[in-house]
Amino acid sequence: MQRLEGIQNGLRLSVTTPLEEVEAAAAKEETLVLEFDAFRDGRGFSLAAVLRERGYAGRLIAAGKLLPDQARHLRRSGFDAVELGEGADKAAWDRMDQAFSGAYQPAVDTAPTIWQRRQAASNDRDLQGLADRLNRETEGKDAEDILKAALDPALGLKVGAISSFGAESAALLDLIAKEDRDTPVVFLETGQHFLQTLSYRTQLTKALGLTDVRLVTPDAGEKATLDARDDLWKTDADACCDLRKVRPLARATAGFNAVITGRKRYQATTRARLKPFEVLDGVLRINPLANWDGDDVEAWLDRNDLPRHPLVEQGYLSIGCWPCTRAVQDGEDARAGRWSGMDKVECGIHLGKRQVAA
Repeated sequence: MQRLEGIQNGLRLSVTTPLEEVEAAAAKEETLVLEFDAFRDGRGFSLAAVLRERGYAGRLIAAGKLLPDQARHLRRSGFDAVELGEGADKAAWDRMDQAFSGAYQPAVDTAPTIWQRRQAASNDRDLQGLADRLNRETEGKDAEDILKAALDPALGLKVGAISSFGAESAALLDLIAKEDRDTPVVFLETGQHFLQTLSYRTQLTKALGLTDVRLVTPDAGEKATLDARDDLWKTDADACCDLRKVRPLARATAGFNAVITGRKRYQATTRARLKPFEVLDGVLRINPLANWDGDDVEAWLDRNDLPRHPLVEQGYLSIGCWPCTRAVQDGEDARAGRWSGMDKVECGIHLGKRQVAA
């Protein structure tokens, strides 16, 4: 939660304001400042929690008579920031906000509770056993068999797929469509894709008959706070990917316990040990194309007469958001055009984030 000095812009309302009036104001305002008349008045926490539960995505700032001890409670209730007066001890606010690493009760914030973490650890063990078994059973088999095994109804998995609709995406999506074209496919609409990618998504969706392509966008409130000018990529590419890809994907796939990806071992050193089945953050990741290389992809696209991404012929062999993607030169690796000049090879959606409590 941010600590802000000085009077902040936004409609200011006392925490004594009736809920219906606060909701009416929230429907019109992108920023609300809720003023506490006394630190022991809990109405501000309740107002924030109710607004968040009912879908308010704007910015909530707490102001007035508050104590550093309440920092964590403000954040968990849904506040984005606290307005501090002159001379306030920012170090104390930071210290109290981070004083505890876990909570037993669920709240508005998305951080998992301790019991949820323990349950997730148990689920990880169960899923890891399944992944190990499926890896043994599909050893030496082709992508179609791997995908068929993953979509076996007997497993009882809730399966979705992730696709960038990039240079190689048609191969995986064709495999999925042949097996079950109703499989949900999540597309991260970052707001910074090439126009050609958006057109290609429409073309490929129609050509393959995919029935459930889901467009997922960054949270409006988070974007307004972290990247209001759409230029975060210039100063912190990792933070930009986190805002536009990692967080939205986590929300979009919350209902799945298995996700199909198009990752391949040849693409990056971080994928060199990739297996067809693995567990990441409590989700079974299914990688039917793990053993494919670029030639395998090309052969599949040719054999099945699949449309190509229009930027490929211009030298874009791995395609992400336009600010961080360039065409590759002769002799360069296919992914050399992603985050060129940066010490970065992954956007983060395929890297584990969760720390599981013992």
